[in-house]
Amino acid sequence: MRLQINIDHVATIRQARRTDEPDPVRAAVLAELGGADGITVHLREDRRHIQDRDLRLLGATVRTGVNLELAAAGDVVDIALEVRPMEATLVPERREEITTEGGLALRDADARGRVADAVRRLRDAAIRTSLFIDPDDDAVRAAATLGADAVELHTGEFAEAWKLRGTAAGRAAIARQLERLRRAASLGASLGLDVHAGHGLTYENVTPVAAIPEIEELNIGHSVISRAVLVGLERAVREMAEIVRRARRSTERE
Repeated sequence: MRLQINIDHVATIRQARRTDEPDPVRAAVLAELGGADGITVHLREDRRHIQDRDLRLLGATVRTGVNLELAAAGDVVDIALEVRPMEATLVPERREEITTEGGLALRDADARGRVADAVRRLRDAAIRTSLFIDPDDDAVRAAATLGADAVELHTGEFAEAWKLRGTAAGRAAIARQLERLRRAASLGASLGLDVHAGHGLTYENVTPVAAIPEIEELNIGHSVISRAVLVGLERAVREMAEIVRRARRSTERE
């Protein structure tokens, strides 16, 4: 199980004042010291947090590797081809959203065509490519057909269900969402895809997702950065890494 730490919201704090601190490049160093297996950043078209300068410096300094989240759009794909991150994860993007709201719309012909073109360009440059998708059979099969190396399963609906865990309806919803994730992870692995997961994962809800055997990588950002405000980034990453690895050790013992 690999733990990738998303440091976008370090840049969010910086951009709130349009200044030079806190520096996400320095944050990446602390995350690695805390046990991160990689650094994730989302270079949005509107550049609301991570900037081109950040990405280029991270590419030159991160030792574990950079997972670049990006839309299937020309300019950011061009930058990815220039920077050549360890991995590129194609995600849906709308300027009015606060955060990514769901997986890629691979049933839409136009959207699928843009994704297919981006996958082709990235793979031609020998950049490992992942697609951020909802945990549904059709989306998993589409990702395999498009030639992706991996899928990242959207865990947002599971995270929303978790907020209602004190009710019978909430517990039932959690069970349904975990079953969706298990099914999608199993299918992805059977099709030769590497399986990742992320979105809305926290210190409280990550354990059952981390325990799914086919999931080999988690991408977590907001919860870790939020905790880092109180305890420091290195400690916050170390605590999350221990929870994730404890969950995997428990599964392996079974």
